Amino acid sequence: MSKAAVSPSAASALPDPEPARTSLYAYAALNSRPVALVYRMLALAVILTGVIRHSDVLTGAPNWTTLLFYTMVSNLLCLVWMILLIVRTARDLRQTGPRGTSTPSARGSGAVMMAITVTMLIYLVVLVPTRFADGDSDIFSLTDNLIHIITPLLVIVDWLVFVPKGSFRWIDPLLWTLIPYAYLVWAFVYGSLGGEFTPGQKYPYPFMDVDALGVGGVAQWVVALTLALVVVGLVFVAIDRALGVLSRRSVRR
Repeated sequence: MSKAAVSPSAASALPDPEPARTSLYAYAALNSRPVALVYRMLALAVILTGVIRHSDVLTGAPNWTTLLFYTMVSNLLCLVWMILLIVRTARDLRQTGPRGTSTPSARGSGAVMMAITVTMLIYLVVLVPTRFADGDSDIFSLTDNLIHIITPLLVIVDWLVFVPKGSFRWIDPLLWTLIPYAYLVWAFVYGSLGGEFTPGQKYPYPFMDVDALGVGGVAQWVVALTLALVVVGLVFVAIDRALGVLSRRSVRR
Protein backbone atom coordinates (compact mmCIF):
# COMPACT_ATOMS: atom_id res chain seq x y z
CA MET A 1 0.00 0.00 0.00
CA SER A 2 1.41 3.38 -0.98
CA LYS A 3 1.59 6.17 1.55
CA ALA A 4 -0.87 8.99 1.08
CA ALA A 5 0.74 12.27 0.08
CA VAL A 6 0.08 15.18 2.33
CA SER A 7 -1.19 18.21 0.46
CA PRO A 8 0.39 21.63 1.08
CA SER A 9 -2.85 22.86 2.60
CA ALA A 10 -2.99 19.89 4.96
CA ALA A 11 0.68 20.29 5.84
CA SER A 12 0.17 23.93 6.71
CA ALA A 13 -2.54 22.90 9.13
CA LEU A 14 -0.17 20.66 11.06
CA PRO A 15 1.08 22.15 14.33
CA ASP A 16 4.56 23.66 14.26
CA PRO A 17 7.17 21.60 16.03
CA GLU A 18 8.18 22.89 19.44
CA PRO A 19 11.22 25.17 19.25
CA ALA A 20 14.41 23.68 20.59
CA ARG A 21 14.88 24.63 24.21
CA THR A 22 17.88 26.84 24.81
CA SER A 23 20.60 25.11 26.76
CA LEU A 24 21.09 26.46 30.27
CA TYR A 25 24.68 27.35 29.39
CA ALA A 26 24.31 28.35 25.73
CA TYR A 27 26.20 31.40 24.45
CA ALA A 28 28.78 30.93 27.25
CA ALA A 29 26.35 32.43 29.75
CA LEU A 30 23.92 31.25 32.38
CA ASN A 31 20.59 31.34 30.57
CA SER A 32 18.36 31.74 33.60
CA ARG A 33 16.53 35.04 33.80
CA PRO A 34 15.21 34.49 37.35
CA VAL A 35 18.76 33.94 38.62
CA ALA A 36 20.03 36.93 36.62
CA LEU A 37 17.20 39.11 37.93
CA VAL A 38 17.91 38.23 41.57
CA TYR A 39 21.65 38.80 41.11
CA ARG A 40 21.11 42.13 39.38
CA MET A 41 18.69 43.37 42.02
CA LEU A 42 21.17 42.50 44.76
CA ALA A 43 23.98 44.13 42.78
CA LEU A 44 21.88 47.26 42.36
CA ALA A 45 21.31 47.43 46.12
CA VAL A 46 25.05 47.11 46.79
CA ILE A 47 26.02 49.70 44.17
CA LEU A 48 23.38 52.11 45.47
CA THR A 49 24.66 51.61 49.02
CA GLY A 50 28.16 52.56 47.93
CA VAL A 51 26.95 55.66 46.11
CA ILE A 52 24.86 56.77 49.09
CA ARG A 53 27.65 56.20 51.59
CA HIS A 54 30.24 57.95 49.43
CA SER A 55 28.06 61.01 48.86
CA ASP A 56 26.85 61.21 52.50
CA VAL A 57 23.30 61.65 51.25
CA LEU A 58 21.74 60.20 54.40
CA THR A 59 23.80 62.28 56.82
CA GLY A 60 21.81 65.43 56.17
CA ALA A 61 24.94 67.12 54.82
CA PRO A 62 25.51 65.53 51.40
CA ASN A 63 28.92 65.98 49.83
CA TRP A 64 28.03 66.96 46.28
CA THR A 65 31.68 67.42 45.31
CA THR A 66 31.92 63.63 45.06
CA LEU A 67 29.94 63.94 41.82
CA LEU A 68 32.95 65.69 40.27
CA PHE A 69 35.23 62.66 40.61
CA TYR A 70 35.51 59.82 38.11
CA THR A 71 34.90 57.31 40.88
CA MET A 72 31.38 58.58 41.42
CA VAL A 73 30.75 59.09 37.71
CA SER A 74 31.67 55.48 36.96
CA ASN A 75 29.63 54.17 39.90
CA LEU A 76 26.59 56.14 38.76
CA LEU A 77 27.11 54.73 35.25
CA CYS A 78 27.06 51.22 36.74
CA LEU A 79 23.95 52.11 38.74
CA VAL A 80 22.08 53.25 35.63
CA TRP A 81 23.30 50.24 33.62
CA MET A 82 22.19 47.81 36.33
CA ILE A 83 18.74 49.40 36.34
CA LEU A 84 18.56 48.94 32.55
CA LEU A 85 19.64 45.31 32.95
CA ILE A 86 16.94 44.71 35.56
CA VAL A 87 14.24 46.30 33.40
CA ARG A 88 15.32 44.28 30.35
CA THR A 89 15.54 41.04 32.32
CA ALA A 90 12.12 41.52 33.93
CA ARG A 91 10.57 42.36 30.55
CA ASP A 92 12.10 39.35 28.82
CA LEU A 93 11.13 37.09 31.70
CA ARG A 94 7.52 38.18 31.35
CA GLN A 95 7.40 38.06 27.56
CA THR A 96 9.58 35.10 26.57
CA GLY A 97 10.03 33.04 29.71
CA PRO A 98 12.74 32.13 32.20
CA ARG A 99 15.27 30.62 29.79
CA GLY A 100 17.61 32.99 27.97
CA THR A 101 19.91 35.97 28.43
CA SER A 102 18.90 39.60 28.74
CA THR A 103 21.03 42.67 28.11
CA PRO A 104 20.47 45.87 26.11
CA SER A 105 23.87 45.31 24.48
CA ALA A 106 26.67 42.82 25.10
CA ARG A 107 29.22 45.36 23.88
CA GLY A 108 27.56 47.99 26.05
CA SER A 109 28.14 45.71 29.03
CA GLY A 110 31.80 45.62 28.03
CA ALA A 111 32.03 49.41 27.91
CA VAL A 112 30.47 49.82 31.36
CA MET A 113 32.63 47.01 32.74
CA MET A 114 35.77 48.71 31.44
CA ALA A 115 34.68 52.12 32.76
CA ILE A 116 34.38 50.79 36.31
CA THR A 117 37.51 48.64 35.95
CA VAL A 118 39.38 51.93 35.42
CA THR A 119 38.16 53.00 38.86
CA MET A 120 39.39 49.81 40.50
CA LEU A 121 42.80 49.86 38.80
CA ILE A 122 43.52 53.53 39.53
CA TYR A 123 42.47 53.04 43.15
CA LEU A 124 44.71 50.00 43.67
CA VAL A 125 47.68 51.11 41.57
CA VAL A 126 47.74 54.90 42.13
CA LEU A 127 45.60 56.04 45.04
CA VAL A 128 46.29 53.35 47.63
CA PRO A 129 50.10 53.73 47.48
CA THR A 130 49.75 57.53 47.59
CA ARG A 131 47.43 57.42 50.59
CA PHE A 132 49.69 54.95 52.38
CA ALA A 133 52.60 57.33 51.85
CA ASP A 134 50.51 60.19 53.26
CA GLY A 135 49.67 58.18 56.39
CA ASP A 136 45.98 57.77 55.54
CA SER A 137 44.57 55.11 57.88
CA ASP A 138 41.14 54.98 56.24
CA ILE A 139 42.23 52.94 53.21
CA PHE A 140 40.01 49.97 52.37
CA SER A 141 37.15 51.25 54.50
CA LEU A 142 33.72 49.79 53.78
CA THR A 143 32.80 52.73 51.56
CA ASP A 144 36.11 52.59 49.68
CA ASN A 145 35.70 48.86 49.14
CA LEU A 146 32.14 49.29 47.89
CA ILE A 147 32.85 51.96 45.28
CA HIS A 148 36.35 50.92 44.21
CA ILE A 149 36.40 47.13 44.42
CA ILE A 150 33.02 45.50 45.07
CA THR A 151 31.06 47.41 42.42
CA PRO A 152 33.65 46.67 39.72
CA LEU A 153 33.65 42.99 40.66
CA LEU A 154 29.84 42.84 40.61
CA VAL A 155 29.76 44.30 37.09
CA ILE A 156 32.54 42.00 35.85
CA VAL A 157 30.78 38.94 37.29
CA ASP A 158 27.50 40.01 35.67
CA TRP A 159 29.21 40.13 32.28
CA LEU A 160 31.07 36.89 32.85
CA VAL A 161 28.02 34.91 34.00
CA PHE A 162 24.92 36.42 32.39
CA VAL A 163 25.97 38.16 29.15
CA PRO A 164 26.31 36.12 25.91
CA LYS A 165 29.85 35.96 24.64
CA GLY A 166 31.41 36.43 21.22
CA SER A 167 30.43 40.00 20.30
CA PHE A 168 33.51 41.94 21.44
CA ARG A 169 35.88 43.27 18.78
CA TRP A 170 39.61 43.82 19.03
CA ILE A 171 39.04 47.56 18.49
CA ASP A 172 36.71 47.77 21.50
CA PRO A 173 39.41 48.43 24.15
CA LEU A 174 40.39 51.60 22.31
CA LEU A 175 36.74 52.65 22.08
CA TRP A 176 36.22 51.93 25.77
CA THR A 177 38.96 54.40 26.70
CA LEU A 178 36.76 57.20 25.33
CA ILE A 179 34.76 57.21 28.58
CA PRO A 180 37.71 57.90 30.93
CA TYR A 181 39.29 60.19 28.33
CA ALA A 182 36.10 62.24 28.13
CA TYR A 183 36.27 62.65 31.89
CA LEU A 184 39.97 63.49 31.70
CA VAL A 185 39.36 66.29 29.20
CA TRP A 186 36.42 67.64 31.20
CA ALA A 187 38.41 67.59 34.46
CA PHE A 188 41.34 69.53 32.97
CA VAL A 189 38.98 72.10 31.43
CA TYR A 190 37.00 72.41 34.65
CA GLY A 191 40.15 72.95 36.72
CA SER A 192 41.66 75.41 34.25
CA LEU A 193 38.51 77.53 34.41
CA GLY A 194 38.82 77.88 38.16
CA GLY A 195 36.74 74.92 39.26
CA GLU A 196 37.74 73.06 42.42
CA PHE A 197 37.14 69.40 43.18
CA THR A 198 37.68 70.05 46.86
CA PRO A 199 38.57 73.40 48.41
CA GLY A 200 41.93 74.46 46.98
CA GLN A 201 42.19 71.36 44.76
CA LYS A 202 41.86 71.87 41.01
CA TYR A 203 42.96 68.36 40.03
CA PRO A 204 40.86 65.35 41.01
CA TYR A 205 43.73 62.84 41.17
CA PRO A 206 47.46 63.08 41.96
CA PHE A 207 48.56 61.82 38.54
CA MET A 208 46.72 64.74 36.93
CA ASP A 209 48.46 67.40 39.02
CA VAL A 210 50.26 69.47 36.38
CA ASP A 211 51.58 71.89 39.00
CA ALA A 212 53.40 69.09 40.85
CA LEU A 213 54.35 66.77 38.01
CA GLY A 214 54.56 69.10 35.04
CA VAL A 215 52.95 68.46 31.66
CA GLY A 216 55.50 65.76 30.84
CA GLY A 217 54.96 63.93 34.11
CA VAL A 218 51.19 63.93 33.71
CA ALA A 219 51.53 62.81 30.08
CA GLN A 220 53.68 59.86 31.19
CA TRP A 221 51.07 58.82 33.72
CA VAL A 222 48.26 59.11 31.17
CA VAL A 223 50.15 57.07 28.58
CA ALA A 224 51.10 54.39 31.11
CA LEU A 225 47.54 54.11 32.44
CA THR A 226 46.13 54.04 28.91
CA LEU A 227 48.42 51.18 27.95
CA ALA A 228 47.47 49.28 31.09
CA LEU A 229 43.77 49.78 30.43
CA VAL A 230 44.05 48.71 26.79
CA VAL A 231 45.89 45.55 27.85
CA VAL A 232 43.17 44.76 30.39
CA GLY A 233 40.56 45.46 27.71
CA LEU A 234 42.30 43.08 25.32
CA VAL A 235 42.19 40.41 28.02
CA PHE A 236 38.42 40.93 28.28
CA VAL A 237 38.11 40.65 24.48
CA ALA A 238 40.23 37.49 24.39
CA ILE A 239 38.08 35.89 27.09
CA ASP A 240 34.89 36.94 25.31
CA ARG A 241 35.97 35.59 21.94
CA ALA A 242 37.38 32.36 23.35
CA LEU A 243 34.18 31.63 25.28
CA GLY A 244 32.13 32.56 22.21
CA VAL A 245 34.04 30.06 20.05
CA LEU A 246 33.68 27.31 22.65
CA SER A 247 29.96 28.02 22.91
CA ARG A 248 29.42 27.82 19.14
CA ARG A 249 31.37 24.56 18.96
CA SER A 250 29.29 23.01 21.70
CA VAL A 251 26.07 24.04 19.92
CA ARG A 252 27.18 22.38 16.66
CA ARG A 253 27.86 19.05 18.37
